[in-house]
Amino acid sequence: MAMAAPDPGTLPARWRQALAARRARLGAPPRPVVEGKLVRMVGLTLEAVGCSAPVGGRCQVIGADGRAIEAEVVGFAGERLFLMPTGDLHGLTAGARVVPVGSKLSVPVGEGLLGRVIDGAARPLDGRGPLEAQARVPLSGRPLNPMARPPIREPLDVGVRAINALLTVGRGQRLGLFAGSGVGKSVLLGMMTRFTGADVTVVALIGERGREVKEFVEGILGPEGMRRAVVVATPADHPPLMRLHGAWVATSIAEWFRDRGLDVLLLMDSLTRFAQAQREIALAIGEPPATKGYPPSVFARLPQLVERAGTGDRGGSITAFYTVLTEGDDHNDPIADAARAILDGHVALSRELAEAGHYPAIDVEGSISRAMNEITDRDHQGAARRFRELYSLYRRNRDLISVGAYERGNDPRLDEAVSMHPRLMEFLRQGQDERVPYTESVSALKALLAESAG
Repeated sequence: MAMAAPDPGTLPARWRQALAARRARLGAPPRPVVEGKLVRMVGLTLEAVGCSAPVGGRCQVIGADGRAIEAEVVGFAGERLFLMPTGDLHGLTAGARVVPVGSKLSVPVGEGLLGRVIDGAARPLDGRGPLEAQARVPLSGRPLNPMARPPIREPLDVGVRAINALLTVGRGQRLGLFAGSGVGKSVLLGMMTRFTGADVTVVALIGERGREVKEFVEGILGPEGMRRAVVVATPADHPPLMRLHGAWVATSIAEWFRDRGLDVLLLMDSLTRFAQAQREIALAIGEPPATKGYPPSVFARLPQLVERAGTGDRGGSITAFYTVLTEGDDHNDPIADAARAILDGHVALSRELAEAGHYPAIDVEGSISRAMNEITDRDHQGAARRFRELYSLYRRNRDLISVGAYERGNDPRLDEAVSMHPRLMEFLRQGQDERVPYTESVSALKALLAESAG
């Protein structure tokens, strides 16, 4: 004969308290997980039926060998879910189990990440054991009220004379680095990483060649650059979703350091590969192309990523450089146009200068910092304008000068530009291992232009 459960009201008070505490810890019973099945696979897109999960939710697809393949929900149509894997798809069969996981994607953060190299899933790539994380933050970040963002008022020293003096960068500014292949983009990023006055540097290598990751970490950054840097690497052979995640992970890590009052330099190479990964996903699930093969969602994703950088409402800042690949040196590419519209300036690298052995190959005429007038004094601004005038005047008349059609004495301004040109070019040159602080850069610019005036 079964005994009836005792009435809680008849139990001693301390038992009732202990029972209530245990019930509170248990919480509500978990909802049953409704599994679905895999019905279609085209390219990297998986289609599942029989289960429900939100966009951005995670699922596990159980392969024939029992291995669980993680995937993310990227869309739906009727009762079908569109999934994109984050890893290898070998072993999947029709009818494979699809199990919604339900947990939101998060990123481990903490000072233990400094000096580490991780992938788009925040897994270590450097063979130095597990990460020492202090907390976890959501991949999507924390939305900021634009009215709570402090204005950009202080310059950031990046250690590169041409940028410090002529394209002064403010703490919390977001700039594009427009470059084709082979013009010294990676070397310039490495110089800024090693020489910057920021407290922490976060480097995101998105969609680049796999061999370049080790070369960048060991050859360009070196031990000095890695000491206060975090590198997030998702090479070109990773699935498009992982390339997207690499950019989000790097930004989330930068946000965590910023929210602790630190000045962070975020270098993302490249914004173009991020856009191409989103294009692959969008086209795979049926979104129609709009501009030169790019679906509309690509141009919606770019500001969502870029706007997370900048000044924060808890102190600190994220100063960001996003490289933009100009294929065939075409600066009118749709991604380049979109980047110019949403960034606070851009630094263009010239193939002509690079082929002439001039490094860093910064095209002064094609570059601008929109925050420079807010963070520099009038003397600095006047010197920078004068430098641009002399540089541009020589460039416009270079053909006449080279064929001997220029006669000295006809135009005093052009005479000055011709005589000053070698010193202007020397000012723009800088060795890969040479650090030029901000104050020294500005002083050298003013001294150069004072010499011209004299």
